[in-house]
Order: sequence, then C-alpha cells, then structure tokens
Amino acid sequence: MHDHDTSERLASYADVLAGELPDTWTSSYLPPDAKDDLAELADRIWDLDLVAASLAEHPLQQAAVLSRPDGAQLVILDRHDERDGFLVAAVAPHALPDEAYRAVAEPNGIALTDDPFLGAEQVSSDLLARYDRALAHARYNTLCGLLPSQPDRIVLTWQPDGSIATATADDRAGGVLAFYGFVQDPQSGIYRLSGDDTQAQARSLRKIGPRLNALGISTALQHPASRTAPTATAAPASAPPVPAGPRTPTTRSR
Repeated sequence: MHDHDTSERLASYADVLAGELPDTWTSSYLPPDAKDDLAELADRIWDLDLVAASLAEHPLQQAAVLSRPDGAQLVILDRHDERDGFLVAAVAPHALPDEAYRAVAEPNGIALTDDPFLGAEQVSSDLLARYDRALAHARYNTLCGLLPSQPDRIVLTWQPDGSIATATADDRAGGVLAFYGFVQDPQSGIYRLSGDDTQAQARSLRKIGPRLNALGISTALQHPASRTAPTATAAPASAPPVPAGPRTPTTRSR
C-alpha cells in the first residue's frame, strides 16, 4: 500500500521548491494510480546518470512535476537510499522531435537535501543552468541554423520563408520580443517574427536592439548557412534569406 505520508511529503516539498526557484514555476503531483502519466513522464526524463540509475532499479511510482510557462519541466522523485531528500531531473519537451536532441549534452539530475529552500539553491545554481543550455541547443536543432542564445546575447536567425526566429535563454528578452511582434510557439518556446510585411519586420528589428541593450542583452542577426560568429549588433532586414543545408537526423538517447 502506498504511504500517504510519503506522498504528502513529496508534494509539499515540490510546492515549496517551485516557489523558491527563479522565474515562475507551478507544481503538480502524480500519484501511484496515474500509471500512464508516470510511464510517459519516465520516458522523457532527461538523464543518463544518477536519476537513470535510480529508475533502473526503482521504477517511477510517484512524482511531482514543476512546470515553467516556456514549457520547461523538472521532475522530483523519491530517493531510494539511506539519505533523506529527493532526486530532481530535467524533462525533455515532448514537442521536440528526436532529431532536436542530436549532440545535445544531457542535463543530468542531482540529489537534493531534504530542506526545499536549500534544494532550490542547488537546482538554481546547477541543474537549471545546464537545462536551459540544453533546451536552447535542442531548439536550435529544430530550425534552420538557429544558434542558441545566451542570457546576455540574443541570436536572430533568418528562415527560408523570410521570417526571423530565435530561442531565448532569458525571460526578459522574451518579453521584449513579444512586445515588438515576435510570436512564441508554446511547445518549442521559439520566437518567430513574420516576414509577410518586410517594413514592419525591419521596424521591429530596429527597435528591439536598444530595448535589449538597456537590459544588458546584445543582439546578433545571422543567416542560417553561416557557421561563423555573427556580428554583435542586429541590423534592419535587407538581404533575402539563405536556405540552410540539409541535416542528417539521428536518434535521441536518454
């Protein structure tokens, strides 16, 4: 029989942890009778180290899932050893194809102290940074030559249809992009500025630079065929987009 105290402890821990992490996170608990959801979640746990080893011996019986508005998720699960606390791991977005994970380093999970406030510090200083880098890299693989952005630098990439796309690593940048006409895909998290009206597109590009610079975030504009470092400042759109070369898909391993 499942231990009610154990499930309550996990759910409470996750609630506190979600409130202490940077940005906005919500927490939800998956009980033992949510077998299908737990199985689907276990398949998406993005780990080949500590958490994978634990799951190999102890299949997922319950979990708490932390979710961020951009689609990022973390899973909190029981720690089956003699120490108190839990394990936490990143969750791979189900909206991205297997090809997206090509050559992406696994953001392996970590063990957490039984104090959720200290646990939040552990997650913020270690796992979240690696997870955000892995997400940016995976999103890069889904579009033509989309280079992963950094918290202090946004890379805007021409797409073959004339639009401009970027994968941000900072919510502040996302707010600026959305204000000036970029639309975020809720599943992939990628922002795209339509090229249907080239004059409006150019105006948006001119305006976002100063706004992002004021936040300490530089911008760069590049064509997907380019594999060299793009220039430091984005310029208004003028040249036609350059199609990217074909990719060779590979299978993601987790």
